[in-house]
Amino acid sequence: MIVITESNFETEVLKSNIPVLVDFWATWCAPCLKIAPIVEELSTKYTGKIKFGKVNVEEQPSIPPKFGIRSIPTLLLFKNGIVFSQITGFQPKRALESKLREIL
Repeated sequence: MIVITESNFETEVLKSNIPVLVDFWATWCAPCLKIAPIVEELSTKYTGKIKFGKVNVEEQPSIPPKFGIRSIPTLLLFKNGIVFSQITGFQPKRALESKLREIL
């Protein structure tokens, strides 16, 4: 799981040669903490196929507005530098995995 910042966003996400899931979260967000282990598990399962990163919205406040993010957790799936799909709020593992399969 990569920590995504303003300085590495372009390289790690927009210029990635594989799809990227970016988890926008905060330490005080209970649903974010609930979805985190699921995202972590999926990152292990899809190693080499999908890159996984996290953006702490409090530490990186300039990134979320660029993508219209108003609530967390929000997961954005990027493919070829473009948002392929968005998942907002807590979702069960099967729903997240379904979205991952779509991008592959």
